[in-house]
Amino acid sequence: CHMELTGRGVLITGGSRTGSAIALALASAGADVALSYNSSKESIEQIADSVFETGQRAIVIKGDLSRSKDCVRLVHEAARGLGRLDILVNMASVYTRKAYDQLREADWDDGLAVDLKACFLCAQIAVAYMRSCGGGRIVNFTDWIAASGRPRYMGFLPYYVAKCGVIALTEALALELAEDGILVNAVALGPISPPEDFDRTDRTAVEQATPLGRWGGDKALVQAVRTLIKTDFMTGETIRVDGGRHLR
Repeated sequence: CHMELTGRGVLITGGSRTGSAIALALASAGADVALSYNSSKESIEQIADSVFETGQRAIVIKGDLSRSKDCVRLVHEAARGLGRLDILVNMASVYTRKAYDQLREADWDDGLAVDLKACFLCAQIAVAYMRSCGGGRIVNFTDWIAASGRPRYMGFLPYYVAKCGVIALTEALALELAEDGILVNAVALGPISPPEDFDRTDRTAVEQATPLGRWGGDKALVQAVRTLIKTDFMTGETIRVDGGRHLR
């Protein structure tokens, strides 16, 4: 059924950079929000304070999503702290450039653990709570490059493989959970906001490579997540939020 946000419990994993706008938007619509962090405690607590100001509950939970035990504990703590769990937004990600000849097994393990395995584990624990609520929504985060079906930038091998895996996981989970009324979709992010290390030249290059000619900003991201939460008939889908970037 169509999902309204009033009174819902939401867990957002690892969203210290782009998760703020999502948390605020969902709280403003009436949801209580749990936020996880590994190292960025201060920025996550600032997001929680902003959620409090909307009149909704916010809890902050520390966890290293490369560790299975932390994934399990995180979801249980979120559900207990909020009293229910209806929506899981898997945002945690490892995004580091490393030349192929320098890659080690640990780089592969760390990348796939956070970007792919954690999505699976968090969903697995969250499903029991969603079933008790009569249904739910899972929104996974992948990348426009993975959704385009071919790697375009060298130096991101584990990241690319993991993000392609997230699309496959989204489809498989959607099939497994459909009869429970749990809809599973993914957002494939494109140029939403410039990384902190981007200078004017870098930012302009991305704008010129994007058919819509600009960065999407938080609004584009929030609209996509809200759409995937509100839908009652779309599941197993990956939506590219990239200003047409994949077309070039």
